[in-house]
Amino acid sequence: NAVILRGGSDSLHSSSAIHACLKEGLEAAGLPTDAVQLVTTRDRAAVGEMLTMTNYIDIIVPRGGRSLVERVQTESRVPVFAHLEGICHVYIDKDADPQKALDVTVNAKMRRTGICGAAETLLVERDAEAMAIFVIGALLDAGCEVRGDEAMMSLDDRVKPASDEDWKTEYLDAIISARFVDGVEGAIKHIAENSSGHTESIITENHNTAETFLRKVDSAIVMHNASTQFADGGEFGMGAEIGIATGRIHARGPVGLEQLTSFKYQVRGTGQTRP
Repeated sequence: NAVILRGGSDSLHSSSAIHACLKEGLEAAGLPTDAVQLVTTRDRAAVGEMLTMTNYIDIIVPRGGRSLVERVQTESRVPVFAHLEGICHVYIDKDADPQKALDVTVNAKMRRTGICGAAETLLVERDAEAMAIFVIGALLDAGCEVRGDEAMMSLDDRVKPASDEDWKTEYLDAIISARFVDGVEGAIKHIAENSSGHTESIITENHNTAETFLRKVDSAIVMHNASTQFADGGEFGMGAEIGIATGRIHARGPVGLEQLTSFKYQVRGTGQTRP
């Protein structure tokens, strides 16, 4: 197996240095140094050419800005593992443990705000207003800007109004949108309409409600009483990952070494024939 690397034009010298280290490591391990190739041209047309090379490239993994990933998804004739946005949700159910709700939500948003597993929207069951006050206050005190619907704004005068665009925004910053929903079905509906299909988490002590959420939410990773920031191949015991695939082909969620492999079936017989 071989890999072809094509870095951004501004990082060509860094990419070349990394490539040299990889070749040195391959040689020391007694492996073919040509197993890792680097495209050294800065010409953007090279990307377009690679996207059509179905006879030579088995899979393309675009990592970078939204424009790059969208271009690859649109133009590629080679299968693509797409890692685009992480519009992740935390839903606090009326049967949630208040301390778990606070701890998980603040961690999901504020541990590292710039990663794809950071929570971008907080949903709270309408009957859990006291819990919302508790959690929203903790987020604000932690330095997070909260943009909410009218009901959320009434809880704390520091909450700013949310626009329609906020529900579909990956902030990658200390900002979170927040709104009340009508129970778990309301949360599932909001997620279906606004999520990028990355990671969603429900906070509840109600087993049946949790199972409904886990079963009905169609995202690559769905959690119960855990921070969305656990959305990582290393945390799942898969080792290094190339990203979180949000599509619906066989490799979905964290894509590690095992998920990059395909199957080959070897059949050893003793003369059997099929009737």
